[in-house]
Amino acid sequence: MRTLTLAGPAGRLEALLNNGAADAPYVAVICHPHPQGGGTMHNKVVYHAMKALNAPEFGLCWPVLRFNFRGTGLSEGTHDGKAETGDVLAALDWVENEFKQPVVLVGFSFGAAMALIACCSGGTGRRAHTDLRALAALGLPTRAEGRKYRYSFLSECSLPKLFLSGDCDQFAPAADLQHVAATTAEPKKLVLLPGADHFFAGQLEAMQNELANWLKEQLP
Repeated sequence: MRTLTLAGPAGRLEALLNNGAADAPYVAVICHPHPQGGGTMHNKVVYHAMKALNAPEFGLCWPVLRFNFRGTGLSEGTHDGKAETGDVLAALDWVENEFKQPVVLVGFSFGAAMALIACCSGGTGRRAHTDLRALAALGLPTRAEGRKYRYSFLSECSLPKLFLSGDCDQFAPAADLQHVAATTAEPKKLVLLPGADHFFAGQLEAMQNELANWLKEQLP
């Protein structure tokens, strides 16, 4: 594992890279949940998602970059709530330049929303020039702190997309996620883990298996 500092739009971003197999065909970036709720790149769901992509037992063994959004940990800047999409793009820039490999982007909660907005808003995506191959949104929020979150821009996003949440997610009722998936462009897949909450309590291994299996099915 390597400790890194990335150049972000609001200053330096603290990051960790878990090295993968020398012949890994893909590299992944994972985005963490809301900093004001205690979210960091060390979040339990983020860590377990990283293991699903990196650990040999899941069969992928990819390099995985995690980073702290602006104002989190040792990352410079202050929390904004929207401008963090620029941090996502900075992380993608780094792995693209470092590995020259196709990229998979995963986000959990707030990180999932920032990942989708960064890469899918604007039709073909603000990140169309990157060799981005798939997006996985874990615990994508639709309601939090009295606000509703809409993802209508996904109707024009042709990247492969996985929506993976618990059917008891307190920040995303199952009906909301079903609506998001129904109005999203193909290819897409919605998985609601029975009995799981927003943080996949007691279901982290199931989350890992769903994520790894979808990527094996989706990517050559």
